[in-house]
Amino acid sequence: MSPLVPLGIAVAALGLWLGYLLFHESRRRANSRAAYFNAVKPLFQGGETRLQPTGFPRMTGRRDGLTFDLQAIPDTLTFRKLPALWVLVTLPEPLPLDATLDLMARPSGNEPFTRFATLPQSLPTPPDLPKEIAVRTDDATRIPPPDLIAAHADLFQDPRVKELVLSPKGLRIVILAEEADRGRYLIFRDAEMGRTPLPPSRLEPLLDRLAAIRKDVLALKDMP
Repeated sequence: MSPLVPLGIAVAALGLWLGYLLFHESRRRANSRAAYFNAVKPLFQGGETRLQPTGFPRMTGRRDGLTFDLQAIPDTLTFRKLPALWVLVTLPEPLPLDATLDLMARPSGNEPFTRFATLPQSLPTPPDLPKEIAVRTDDATRIPPPDLIAAHADLFQDPRVKELVLSPKGLRIVILAEEADRGRYLIFRDAEMGRTPLPPSRLEPLLDRLAAIRKDVLALKDMP
């Protein structure tokens, strides 16, 4: 028997083993992405989850009579230092507002989750907010009063809060949930995120904050 035969068998066996490992890892990653919102489901009274083309879920659920929408959006654009995973927490309940007000921390103009850059009017940063917060709107004459924003300015004390949107269609907070592991990304260009489900302790304060902002907006129409 040729000495090359055992070598060929060994190479084939190694190839099969590596293929199995790659298949197993790919399946594990897909399962972890799909389960990203599993841990926060107990925060809601019923809900629906559907898988997005990114492999991450989108979830809607009811909490204290309000409907919330959760989205996880991976951002792997090369101009970022590290790929990021953004979580959009939306309260899509109509509000008595006449304009959209968008507050964005450190905008780059390339955020994949927002229409901030398309809003036509730029406003000065309110004194209650950090200087790195930029503000835009589609009608500066109809935005909510400054006291409303001041009451919730502490939201941006969390450096992972990226955006707050108030609009006639509802409210949204966007957070930086995760960044890719620096070492694995720099060496292997591995941008995998979402291995660990979003913890309820991270989401619950955002749900409560959106409900509080909504309550304050509704109170405006009762003011003389």
